[in-house]
Amino acid sequence: MSVTRRQFLHATIAAAVGASWTLPACASQVGGSQGTAEPQSLQSSFFCFDTACVVGGVMGQDVLDAVVERCQGFEQALSRTIPTSDVGRINAAGGAPVEVASETAELITLALDYCQASDGLFDITIGAVSSLWDFKQGIVPTDEQIEAALLHVGYERVEVSGRTVILADPQARIDLGGIAKGYVADVLVEQLEDAGVTSGYVNLGGNVKVLGAKPDGSPWRVGVRDPQPGASESDSIARVTLAGGSVVTSGLYERRFERDGKSYWHILDPRTGYPAQSDLVSATIVSDLSIDGDGYTKPLFMMGAERALSWAAGQSGLQVLLVGSDGAIDMAPQGAFELLG
Repeated sequence: MSVTRRQFLHATIAAAVGASWTLPACASQVGGSQGTAEPQSLQSSFFCFDTACVVGGVMGQDVLDAVVERCQGFEQALSRTIPTSDVGRINAAGGAPVEVASETAELITLALDYCQASDGLFDITIGAVSSLWDFKQGIVPTDEQIEAALLHVGYERVEVSGRTVILADPQARIDLGGIAKGYVADVLVEQLEDAGVTSGYVNLGGNVKVLGAKPDGSPWRVGVRDPQPGASESDSIARVTLAGGSVVTSGLYERRFERDGKSYWHILDPRTGYPAQSDLVSATIVSDLSIDGDGYTKPLFMMGAERALSWAAGQSGLQVLLVGSDGAIDMAPQGAFELLG
């Protein structure tokens, strides 16, 4: 696994996907400096990265406000659809060098590691293709448009030197939407820890990472959403009990639409430019870093059940749950998740 931001590993973390957060009305005995406000059980819900986000835990109001503000700052830097963002400026530069924020450069460098590790099943230059699709308006690009855009997909064309980013192909386009939330979740939890918070969580539209255990000291029980058609957001097929880690799921229930009787979903295959075809409907990863979950769940989905399970069995530090289109559930290692129902 090629990830260089190993300083995250010192944090004691827990994570959740589709979980219901239950925090006591009041919690004291919180270690470390928590800013000027008295620590209490707080939560902030806001819209960021085109999804509903929640940050909460036992902390001062100033700490919570600072984390929310930083999250919003990341959106302004990393969004493909904001022309003034770092990514927007890179894509508009026509191959010219662009100086970006240090964290943007770090994320792109890390993302390229996942591109290489997945043999291109994850590719941040999918932006040339993803910009053609509109999953809100139900817009499907033509075969000719996709074929032309695929000529400019290839992560090898991205060069990072310090804070300078260059697209060797002037028509290539970066899209960090498949990995940004994992990176940001890791950074925000690190910020909470640096502020002295010992029980907190960050939920960026399903990319969830938790710092420490619950305020009462018990571990988090994390539900994995049922991805089958007709299931509600609150339906879980499995759960995992964690004292540390991150849980990320990629599934076909996310951002999809139907057009002329055919379903389209947001997980695009960089080899074809179309929604990935697989015998899986979701892939879940439990890991120390949320960026690992983001970087690997989509490639696992594209691998299909047999290859994904074989790949997962050879990884250390990852727990994987796969749900097939026929409802079959596989996991590696065995017993990592508690099946429900």
